[in-house]
Amino acid sequence: MAEFSSASELYHAAEKIRDAGFRRWDVHTPYPVHGMDHAMGLGKSWLSAVVLCGGATGSFVALFLQFFTQVSLYPTVVQNKPTNLFTIPAFFPVTFELTILLAAFATLFGLLIFIMLPRWNHPLFNSKLFPKFSDDGFIMVVEARDPKFKKEETRDFLKELGADGIEEVAH
Repeated sequence: MAEFSSASELYHAAEKIRDAGFRRWDVHTPYPVHGMDHAMGLGKSWLSAVVLCGGATGSFVALFLQFFTQVSLYPTVVQNKPTNLFTIPAFFPVTFELTILLAAFATLFGLLIFIMLPRWNHPLFNSKLFPKFSDDGFIMVVEARDPKFKKEETRDFLKELGADGIEEVAH
């Protein structure tokens, strides 16, 4: 774990860590830093695809259940209206609601899976540097399970990048 004195130093260090080929690392800042996703080399999140699948499932299930029960299983004739595909506008409110409901559930559970929560404790919580990121610290964490990680070489590389303080966090 390395601490940097400003957001711009952390931003440039993130670019250099990315260019050096590290894959398992992260940054922690007290506020969002514009362009940090690009500096870290992060791509588009898969969460939008999960939400799309949840919403599409909600739409399909709502339309199927309504159409199956109201048209084929038990046709409900109200004021001589037809019981066929032309009655689909009546199904929109329920379809909309179930689409939103399943998309919201997909968002919640997909996010929990992607960020591997719930995790009640993380080794970073025991660090002396880590609490600073929520106030005035700019922290970069390189994980030991990164294929390029070598303890001394990584420490020296972080010093070259301008880290003010470097701490090894035991797992």
